[in-house]
Amino acid sequence: MNPTKTLAILAPALLLGGCISFGAEPPESLLTLTPSASAPAGTGGSSASGTAIALVDFDAPAALDVTRVPVQVTATELAYLKDAVWVEKPARLFRRLVAETIRTQSGRVVIDGDDPGALATNRLTGTLRQFGYDATTSSVVVVFDAVRPGEGQAVETRRFQAVVPGVTPDVQGVGPALNRAANDVAAQVAEWVG
Repeated sequence: MNPTKTLAILAPALLLGGCISFGAEPPESLLTLTPSASAPAGTGGSSASGTAIALVDFDAPAALDVTRVPVQVTATELAYLKDAVWVEKPARLFRRLVAETIRTQSGRVVIDGDDPGALATNRLTGTLRQFGYDATTSSVVVVFDAVRPGEGQAVETRRFQAVVPGVTPDVQGVGPALNRAANDVAAQVAEWVG
């Protein structure tokens, strides 16, 4: 093939290459939540619809509805921790952690995920209010407001909280501390739904 024709064919591709960006550099690592205890492989269960529990999507305010770790700098100022990125949004990670904790602590059938849990009459939902680092106290804070059906037509709510103090403001300090605090809150929720 003629070198001039080859250059004419490749020139647009070479020019276009300078205009295309595939995003920022990926982070060195991603954060996730791991349960303190997990049900062993092969375990399962069956349950009447009245004792099974379905975990419905957890809500979160806009500051937490991202894959970054929020830092409360002052009462009115928020930033995000450098190089700290969740593998997915914290409310979804936390819901899975709560589901696994309920499953292992109570032995109940837990319906989690995108399955609406149509067969389970018991439901648990809520809002993840805080899930980050507080720079004023050098601690991580997890606050979850849970909602479930009560007796008859009643609705029950309860706020759960865990604080881990003395945390350094970096990924190596905040990531594991948030995992501990999240497991603490998940255990409290599991005890509550029994």
